[in-house]
Amino acid sequence: MPELRAQKIKLILFDVDGVLTDGSIWLFPPSSGTSVPEETTVRQNMVEVKGFHTHDGTGFWLARLAGLQTGLVTSRSSETVRLRARDLRIDHVLQGISDKRTAFEELLRTTGLAADEVAFAGDDLVDLPVMRLCGLAIAVPDGRDDVKSEAHMVTQRPGGQGAARDAIEYILRAQNKLDAAKEAYLRRA
Repeated sequence: MPELRAQKIKLILFDVDGVLTDGSIWLFPPSSGTSVPEETTVRQNMVEVKGFHTHDGTGFWLARLAGLQTGLVTSRSSETVRLRARDLRIDHVLQGISDKRTAFEELLRTTGLAADEVAFAGDDLVDLPVMRLCGLAIAVPDGRDDVKSEAHMVTQRPGGQGAARDAIEYILRAQNKLDAAKEAYLRRA
């Protein structure tokens, strides 16, 4: 039962492309005669841009207020992701990770958490090794069918449209922490 799994979670990890974003990666050439700002990612003279949903940002704050750690594990490396993670004060940011299973096992060692205390939200094949090991495997409804079939739960909203918030609220609701986190958020605002 996913609710029982969610009650144990202390850390929730997310894939980025397809979960925190809709999976689109926009590459733009820099304007001629202008320098590319330090905070952008340039790949072969291109600037990489991603879009993130504000509802997910609020979800990360709710998680923090409820004492839940958060993290990102993504196979791509992007300055855009680094900036978003910094703004949301995400605890663990692992970029350029082609072997997510090994990164997950290392994260367990460094945090001292057990696998069943960690949730992971993914959308594609590269996410399955972690989803098979973690305590609560989460997929997005627009993820690949074989990923959704192995997930313990599927979010209501698609990747990049509030899926992370759905996952966070699901866990906090199972832990009876959601209402208190919302109240703390409103007091802070």
